[in-house]
Amino acid sequence: MKTGQDILLKTGREKNLLQRHPWIFSGALQPVRGNPEVGATVRVCSSDGTFLGLGAWSPHSQIRVRLWSFPGDEGPADEEGLEQLIRGRIAAAVKMRRAMGLFSPQGACRLVHAESDGLPGLVADWYAGFLCLQFLSAGAEYWKSMIVDTLAGETGARGVYERSDVQVRSQEGLPHVSGTLKGEEPPELLEIREGDARLAVDLRRGHKTGFYLDQGKNRLRIAEAAVGKRVLNCFCYTGALDVHALKAGARHVTGIDSSREALELAGENMRRNGFEPEKLTYRTGDVFQALRTLHTQGETFDLIILDPPKFIDSKARIAGGCRGYKDIALGAFRLLEPGGLLCTFSCSGLLSPELFQKITADAALDAGCAAQIVDTFTQNSDHPVLLSFPEGAYLKGLLVRKLDDQEDLIPHG
Repeated sequence: MKTGQDILLKTGREKNLLQRHPWIFSGALQPVRGNPEVGATVRVCSSDGTFLGLGAWSPHSQIRVRLWSFPGDEGPADEEGLEQLIRGRIAAAVKMRRAMGLFSPQGACRLVHAESDGLPGLVADWYAGFLCLQFLSAGAEYWKSMIVDTLAGETGARGVYERSDVQVRSQEGLPHVSGTLKGEEPPELLEIREGDARLAVDLRRGHKTGFYLDQGKNRLRIAEAAVGKRVLNCFCYTGALDVHALKAGARHVTGIDSSREALELAGENMRRNGFEPEKLTYRTGDVFQALRTLHTQGETFDLIILDPPKFIDSKARIAGGCRGYKDIALGAFRLLEPGGLLCTFSCSGLLSPELFQKITADAALDAGCAAQIVDTFTQNSDHPVLLSFPEGAYLKGLLVRKLDDQEDLIPHG
């Protein structure tokens, strides 16, 4: 049995581990003796030698160790016990999604949500019989073969595809890789069911693992608000929300995205669901410019959705990202009819909900209107948040109603 090399913390740096937070940054460690293998299991100890947990060693990352287990977790404190612990956590994660009714044969859901499922750096998504995996940390990569076999056994997947082609892999000293890991190759377009919608997913080239699973329940909620409305969906990607809105009874949908390929797939999704071309308009272009152009043209809408990519991926980009969120919200408020609804999202984990609300409020003020929050959004239930890992809560959204002139709460003149 391997017991792993001891990694010692600096004096007084054990607080987060005692609260079961799974990350240890390089600055918290004493100089390391020897050269542990990348991804290998190490024993983390306090400065006085007290055992604090087993983690994966990542010498190239600022997050130098990601904890797999803590004292008191089931299984002995060595790699043999750790393997059984990882297998058990995978089984528990799949079981939880089944119990919640999230895992269906023709549907799609996240089966493993990394740290929040006790499996740092591992993402596993289910798409109608196929698994799409991301190994985002050195530790997840180290256990890849076992993880693939365990997930395939737990789900009965026809095939397992890897999409470890993201920037965070470089920070771990790992190459970008993608391709089939086990079983069948996925089709070029894989059809999933979300509610009564039929949606095509491109596992090989799509965003994330092919689809925005974290917005599932939000799409259905927004569709309820779209009945009879003229809808503008910014950053619409492959049109999943557009399908739901039209099925719910939206009068017309306009979608904007910078990717021509995504809009081609959005058109395919419209055809699969039987919608006539006159029910929607798609525009390829920059959303920031498109919002200004629509305002100049005198266009207005009853419901506007803003679901941009992550504007803030580091502390250095917070100020610029905040300006971006405010700019698109300002443009949306100017296009909203009185009484209209704005649904605005941020997937930037470094942006707090409180600051996001303030940004939206400032945009309304600059647009010269009053507005009220009528609902809030977070990530889908298959993206749980471990209480000891608040970083797992990244998606936030507001449903905001623009008050009409009779309700305006801002005094004029």
